[in-house]
Amino acid sequence: MANAALKGKTALVTGASSGLGVDFARELAARGCNLVLVARREELLKQVQAELLQCGIKVAIVTLDLGTPEAPQALYDLVRLQGLAVDVLVNNAGFGLFGKDLDLPWPKTRQMLQLNMLALTELTRLFARDMVKRGNGHILQIASTGAYQPTPTYAAYAATKAYVLSYGEALNYELRGSGVSCTVVSPGVTATEFLQVSGQKLTWYQRRTMMSSADAARIGIRRMLARRSSAVIGLFNWFAAFSVRFTPRSLAAATGYLLMKND
Repeated sequence: MANAALKGKTALVTGASSGLGVDFARELAARGCNLVLVARREELLKQVQAELLQCGIKVAIVTLDLGTPEAPQALYDLVRLQGLAVDVLVNNAGFGLFGKDLDLPWPKTRQMLQLNMLALTELTRLFARDMVKRGNGHILQIASTGAYQPTPTYAAYAATKAYVLSYGEALNYELRGSGVSCTVVSPGVTATEFLQVSGQKLTWYQRRTMMSSADAARIGIRRMLARRSSAVIGLFNWFAAFSVRFTPRSLAAATGYLLMKND
């Protein structure tokens, strides 16, 4: 789908009240996409809505916590009730938890698993079926460079992103010939609220490799429009993810721990 073909289409972006979600929405708005923005924080959503309405597009907002089991179906039903056909689905909502796995509170970890994997999968299945019926569409899944290796102190989070990567690549293969594609992008450290939410202090490694959210979103949308199966965002991040293939798993885990370690 060329950039011009997005004009007048509708994109649904989750986690759209801050960070990458906002910048994905901005990139799509600049291409003439109407938007459905979903997040928990209503006031922030309204601010994003007011900004993007100036692009001359339609912007609807839905205040919803996708970390609850019933939320994906409720969102899908609401979108259908409003008569909207979602042409682009950006599954951006998610968060991480920093610390030794056994020390993290289980309710918070369970919520992360629900949001990062189950909500993403259910939303994908719901909206992708409609896209296939229409014969066109894009799905953009947001993973992480953590998807490519075991990462102590982010054990469960990195595992959820490994799931997103594997699921997205497999789904994209299954969608061959349907006119619908599923692209998984894996940013590295990005200037968002991620570290604040996860509870980690910025490390030397993160300072040196951090990308802007706007740059990561712009590259991600380009990869989606090119119908790539998956892509690591950033040259250094790509090299790191590629080199893990030749690294023993035990060494990869040790390296991940050292890079994430707070002094």
